[in-house]
Amino acid sequence: MSAEATPRILICRMGAIGDTILTLPVACALREHFPEAYIGWAVEKAAAPLIRHHPSLDTVIELDRGWNLTPRSIRQARRELQSHRFDVSIDCQGTPASALAGWLSGAEKRIGFAGVRGKRLGCMLTNSRIKPVFTHLTDQSLELLIPLEINSPKVRWKLPIPTTSRTWAARFRRTVQAESLAVLNPGAAWDSKQWEPDRFGATARYLNDRYGYRSVVVWGNLSERLAAEQIVACSRGAASLAPATDLNHLAALIETADLFISGDTGPLHMAVAVGTSTIGLYGATRPGDSGPYGQIALQNALEGGSLWHRRNKADNAAMRQIGVEHVCEAIDELEAKRRLLRTAA
Repeated sequence: MSAEATPRILICRMGAIGDTILTLPVACALREHFPEAYIGWAVEKAAAPLIRHHPSLDTVIELDRGWNLTPRSIRQARRELQSHRFDVSIDCQGTPASALAGWLSGAEKRIGFAGVRGKRLGCMLTNSRIKPVFTHLTDQSLELLIPLEINSPKVRWKLPIPTTSRTWAARFRRTVQAESLAVLNPGAAWDSKQWEPDRFGATARYLNDRYGYRSVVVWGNLSERLAAEQIVACSRGAASLAPATDLNHLAALIETADLFISGDTGPLHMAVAVGTSTIGLYGATRPGDSGPYGQIALQNALEGGSLWHRRNKADNAAMRQIGVEHVCEAIDELEAKRRLLRTAA
């Protein structure tokens, strides 16, 4: 397919906030290669705010969670998807729901994964299949563009942040009386992805004592706020609690920071997308699969068992193998690089 073509392309990625962000380079690469194309994205409503105004997209089709579980909601999704007259669908997730969305769209060319990444139903509903060579989710998703003659595109994110959110974040940043700001994120959907609050607090103290950072701790629900409050208490004045934020305000706040530290969760990938230096902490998942793209990831142990076990039953024993000293070494590495860049400039 030539770059002058004007295909109508549907990206199918339902899933979590982090996985949605990690798929953004697909939209950017499609727009760069097909500037006149009509590009849509089928996504569940929880992650929709992150892509709703993305410059590479013409439309965002927001589906309710569990939309594929009843005949009525499937029919509603089919009507909505087919109204856009897509020629091509790209299943970047490889789940029954994402494969079904591509099939329901009526797209003649339906690209998806082969092999382990392509689940049985997905393989039945796609007709152009790629067996990925890479392991990272972003790189694998970009491999799906090969049938469209897009090879090794540049990784771009272009995460859309509303001007109002940036204005709010800039105003908040001016209240932080420090030259350097670190954002700490203790929250994660799985217990096995969470690092200890006292270790976050000790890291905040190190950042403050060694490099003059002030840290703010972000949170998204009551349990995360309680953990954030523990971190603030353990920091001995080096950290404070962040205000409540929605996804757009959180992205804008992270964009103002000099450093972001978190386990494997959506805001971690948000930090990468907005260009903030990032340290990811890993125990239940592998950085090679879903690490902070091009940034530092620390892992000293991997939680055993199935995905279901790691998601629902495992504690954070593997995460506890990451000591404060390991994170401080990564901080030192980042700060040394910054000093070299300043010297070179």
